[in-house]
Amino acid sequence: MQSTRNISRRDFLKLAGAGAGVLALRPLKRVFALPQFPETETGLLGRVPFIGKVDLHSQPDVNSPVVKSIYEDGLVPWLREVNATNVDLNVRNQRWVETPDGYIWASNLQPVRNSPNQTITTMPNNGAEGFWGEVTVPYVDFVMDNPPARGPGVRWLTENNVPTRLYYSQVMWIDQIKQADDGRTLYRVNERYGTFGDIFWADGAAFHILTDEDISPINPQVDPQEKTVRVNLTYQTLSCFEGSREVYFCRVSTGILEKSTPLGEHTTWRKLISVHMAGGTVASGFDTAGISWTNLFVGQGVAIHSTFWHNDFGQQRSHGCVNCKPEDAHWIWRWTLPDVPLEPGDVTVQMPGGTHVIVQQRLV
Repeated sequence: MQSTRNISRRDFLKLAGAGAGVLALRPLKRVFALPQFPETETGLLGRVPFIGKVDLHSQPDVNSPVVKSIYEDGLVPWLREVNATNVDLNVRNQRWVETPDGYIWASNLQPVRNSPNQTITTMPNNGAEGFWGEVTVPYVDFVMDNPPARGPGVRWLTENNVPTRLYYSQVMWIDQIKQADDGRTLYRVNERYGTFGDIFWADGAAFHILTDEDISPINPQVDPQEKTVRVNLTYQTLSCFEGSREVYFCRVSTGILEKSTPLGEHTTWRKLISVHMAGGTVASGFDTAGISWTNLFVGQGVAIHSTFWHNDFGQQRSHGCVNCKPEDAHWIWRWTLPDVPLEPGDVTVQMPGGTHVIVQQRLV
């Protein structure tokens, strides 16, 4: 396969469109190998989310000259974050990412790493019918095992010949292993919770197999009554407290609409390693697979969870959930109750529930 080191998502569409029919007929023979992703000294890359394109500027200033544009899933070396040289009063996030060729507004880049994994060739004897796999590369292409696509998101991608991909930090359920003709190990990938029933095949090297260490509770010796999560809608922050001591802090993105992230005192009541989330209409809704480290605390849909489709934390962006960076969501998930084992990866508790969550408008 041609390297995608310098191929944008838009360029890749032309390559994918020609073979779309073949993919549906002979999926195991056309599961794409992982691209040769760029290498950096920091090990960090920036991926352009599915937002059209972003501009790379000569300076960390939206008014500086545009060096070039980068399209969806384009990757750039992430050297460091810097502050804007000319503050834009229209946005809260003033962070920019320095690359070898210029600067990109940080909100428009997902920080990712390229950490391919050693694959296994037989299913583990773990008492379950599969295992959890976390994507640890910028993205991995997949093909359908059971076409046509059932979920509206995957259906739209396939109907428009857009590459179907999983992205860094997504967690999926893997229930079969096979060898490709070229010797690569392929995993059959699907979802356990919230799924439309779509099943895929992807290069197994993209997935880190989750272990007990990945889900081990943080500070389990602390009295659960002493643990409190505080979400501040004014400042778009989240803090974890043990008594009066703040033990974790991060920026988040809560609901855009008023009251979509409900104010008040709540309790975590269901935790999942990964879940498929969908809602709204085809035109204005969402349909997202593999949302990892999900912590439901209001009703059936308001949760603290990992987010890979933007990096605009500190700004309202969600439909009501509390969007977190993957590493932040993972820490919070491990710290809160209830504890969740790898099998089944989903635990619901009765009221009064797990960990206290307070959503407030400003600091008190």
